[in-house]
Amino acid sequence: MDLQNLGRLLLILGIAIAVVGALLLLLGRSGLFGSFGSLPGDIRIEGQGFTCLIPIVSMLLISVVLTIVLNIIIRLINRP
Repeated sequence: MDLQNLGRLLLILGIAIAVVGALLLLLGRSGLFGSFGSLPGDIRIEGQGFTCLIPIVSMLLISVVLTIVLNIIIRLINRP
């Protein structure tokens, strides 16, 4: 891989990271995902001076949604 291709790859990755960051900022401000981490089944331990959050159900929900989305994308790409 020559330096020109490596530069293009790094530029594309940087732009992709910036776009994902901007989307996360917008989604965080919208309040659309305010219930993540507080769904039934998520473990929250609060003590004096600390909080421990284990979002089991939220992670399972994200995993299922991403699996479905990625399967749809892969099927569309591999379409003959």
